[in-house]
Amino acid sequence: MTETVTLGKALNHGLRRALENDPKVLIMGEDVGKLGGVFRITDGLQKDFGENRVIDTPLAESGIIGTAIGLAIRGYRPVCEIQFDGFVFPAFDQIVSQVSKMHYRSLGKVRLPIVIRIPFGGGIGAVEHHSESPEAYFSHTPGLKVVSCSNPSDAYHMIQQSIVSDDPVVFFEPKRRYWEKGPVDLAGTPDLPLHTARVVQEGTDATVVAYGPMVRTALEAAQAAAEDGRRIEVIDLRTLSPLDLGPVHESVRKTGRCVVVHEAPGNLGLGAEVAARVTEECFYSLEAPVLRVTGFDVPYPAARVEEEYLPDLDRVLDAVDRSFGW
Repeated sequence: MTETVTLGKALNHGLRRALENDPKVLIMGEDVGKLGGVFRITDGLQKDFGENRVIDTPLAESGIIGTAIGLAIRGYRPVCEIQFDGFVFPAFDQIVSQVSKMHYRSLGKVRLPIVIRIPFGGGIGAVEHHSESPEAYFSHTPGLKVVSCSNPSDAYHMIQQSIVSDDPVVFFEPKRRYWEKGPVDLAGTPDLPLHTARVVQEGTDATVVAYGPMVRTALEAAQAAAEDGRRIEVIDLRTLSPLDLGPVHESVRKTGRCVVVHEAPGNLGLGAEVAARVTEECFYSLEAPVLRVTGFDVPYPAARVEEEYLPDLDRVLDAVDRSFGW
């Protein structure tokens, strides 16, 4: 049964399916119950599953994650919502010191099947602390799995795959794509394992690698480049830790050029890691250096100038043009 739904509604459907399939699944976070979350991702779930399974918590991110750790040890599968990306840092200690290490600390005897949902990125005209891209912090932390969906179909399937995983998963949701629609097979099964990249558009002249909110930007750039006769291959990473770079290496060996795009600042970002690994594996296939198109190395700006900060179609096309100029 295929429906055309928004990315936000696809997440809602995925969470509902997870609650139906496993009574040990819980949802917890600030305003996730009665209100349905600030983005209404959990709308209607408390009404249908009750206050003991969809839990409104105090405004205390450290407490949310700490409580989830205890629940996970007792056999539950908590799904924690961090209301906005910039609010995750009070919980940072719990995530990197406890969630990521419990499996190792217990010599494999204890697992923490926790999903930490984080709306991330800019583009919604929000105030300070509401438009961060903190994915590199968590991708750098051994013991955590980190993923990011970019479209409704992946959102629906990936949230369910994350919940059934025995590993803790940090699940980044591109908040400015919440209202974009796409087809979702609500009765189907995932076409890819969770930690797998996807070629979303094939091409022969250059490879553009992106994830989360930048996948659509990369596709728009590829469409514009096609008007000039260039065929760009676009790859959606989907998984940030572990990185699945097999499809990227295969693509770069074909195209000889690679551009990596993300909203987060460039310094020590995911793009640097992708560039390093592509260079290591595909050095003799490269016709130009691997280039990055990222946010700037400054705190996220005020909303009225955020479009000057965020990578856009023109900046991606400029990088592609530069890769042909070497």
